[in-house]
Amino acid sequence: MQASPADTVFTGKALVMHVRHCSKEAVHIAFNADDDRSRTWILTRTDHGIRLKHDHRHQDGSEDAITQYGGDTRTPGEPTRQDFYADAHTAELIPAAATNVWTIEIVPNRLFSYALRREGTDRRIRVEFDITRGVVKPLPSWGHPD
Repeated sequence: MQASPADTVFTGKALVMHVRHCSKEAVHIAFNADDDRSRTWILTRTDHGIRLKHDHRHQDGSEDAITQYGGDTRTPGEPTRQDFYADAHTAELIPAAATNVWTIEIVPNRLFSYALRREGTDRRIRVEFDITRGVVKPLPSWGHPD
């Protein structure tokens, strides 16, 4: 994991991503940090590209106050890389995140990466997952069925 010095929320934690659901309509990717199963990345098609949303839940399955933020692609991107620019909901929910750009990248048969950059600041996070190594199927994210 690479992060700006201020972004240490995941430092020293076991990070696991797991594609829990994949259909023509949506892809749900659980993102666990140790035993914290509060995060799911949800990718859906739009009329003009792809949307990324961050679904954050409490252990009882209820939505966190800060949830469903994210954004849409602005260009066709590449088959293995997409950038998602913060949408109006994100700017309203988290004003500081109005300039966020998230990137999901896949290097076939090698890695899956999730990154965040906040334009105009030094905020950067990048997490890489080695997809050549299998993991024991983790429990589902809180609030999501298996």
